[in-house]
Amino acid sequence: MSSAYTLGPLMSPTTPIVFVVDDDVSVRESLEMLIRHAGWKPETFQSAQEFLARPHVPVPSCLVLDVGLPGLNGLQLQEHIVADRADMPIIFITGAGDVPTTVRAMKAGAIEFLTKPFSDTVLLNAIQRAIELSEAALKVDGEINSLRERYAALSRREREVLGLVVRGLLNKQVGFELGISEITVKAHRGQVMRKMEATSLVDLVNIAGKLGIGL
Repeated sequence: MSSAYTLGPLMSPTTPIVFVVDDDVSVRESLEMLIRHAGWKPETFQSAQEFLARPHVPVPSCLVLDVGLPGLNGLQLQEHIVADRADMPIIFITGAGDVPTTVRAMKAGAIEFLTKPFSDTVLLNAIQRAIELSEAALKVDGEINSLRERYAALSRREREVLGLVVRGLLNKQVGFELGISEITVKAHRGQVMRKMEATSLVDLVNIAGKLGIGL
């Protein structure tokens, strides 16, 4: 789990990052101190464009985002993030919230919409939840990437066998489809199980489902 906000300011390369995008320098400075004191790593930006120029890093993170930014506003920045950085939950903050804006932000995936002034505790609790969601998303991404690497290690024939096996075909039927013997199918199937690190046919089917194979 992520570092709770009572752990203090110790940092490491894997310390969760809390990004803040707000054009008010006083807000950026106060949030930077609050976040750092809570034990997370703060990074602040005065505009959406400045934030987008920052390279993405695969560590748990979230974004505290002002709605009323000059140029590219908060809702427009949210569209970019939802498309490219699904592992970065967004917490909106605003000095003048309205129902349509709130609804639009929440429908687009924001986990919280806070109207200034808000308490430190409310914001820190929202950040804690966002970091936990980010950690979970990164874990899923890591698992999928690992499965993709295993799949890439399969030969062309092994991929063909995998695709047919997870569709429910028996070895004999797979052999007929591919024009190879049942013994050869068994050999390829064994290699597939080994390379994909599948413990059973059900496990292999689940792996294939995560990769979108055999659908």
